Amino acid sequence: MNIYVSNIAFNATAQDLRQLFESYGAVDKVSIITDRDTGQSRGFGFVEMSDNAAAKSAMQGANGKELAGRALTVNEAKPREPRREPRQDRW
Repeated sequence: MNIYVSNIAFNATAQDLRQLFESYGAVDKVSIITDRDTGQSRGFGFVEMSDNAAAKSAMQGANGKELAGRALTVNEAKPREPRREPRQDRW
């Protein structure tokens, strides 16, 4: 299950997020989204857990929990929508 985590402190690391979620079960992958120009965290990320029961438990337990001074918001991630094709060539 893919879990969306928002309101992540800008100084929090993927390892911090992994430690928080590993208390609920095995974590497959953790990624914090960064700005492509500055490399700074954008304040949200994703955690993947293979066990759905552990993932649901993690969502309930970590929602509202503080990490690096900010209360996290945790939800199930929605599938990414495909990008639209441009209607016509620009040039």
